[in-house]
Amino acid sequence: MKCVICKHGDTRPGFTTSTLTRDAIILVVRNVPARVCENCGEAHIDQDAASRVLVAAEDAAQAGVQVTVREYVAI
Repeated sequence: MKCVICKHGDTRPGFTTSTLTRDAIILVVRNVPARVCENCGEAHIDQDAASRVLVAAEDAAQAGVQVTVREYVAI
């Protein structure tokens, strides 16, 4: 698939780090599966992975966490 950002590179399966902020909460999720552009390095996370990252963010918010770093866990 062509990269939607640079329009030149093809994307390949890989991993990325996703950082989310909401109010006073900072969540960093490492090793999120993504399609990564071989040209510009832009990472595209699919719907399933994005949903899991958002669930992790909600869990962190409910636990009262302010800053956390987590590993992506595929179920």
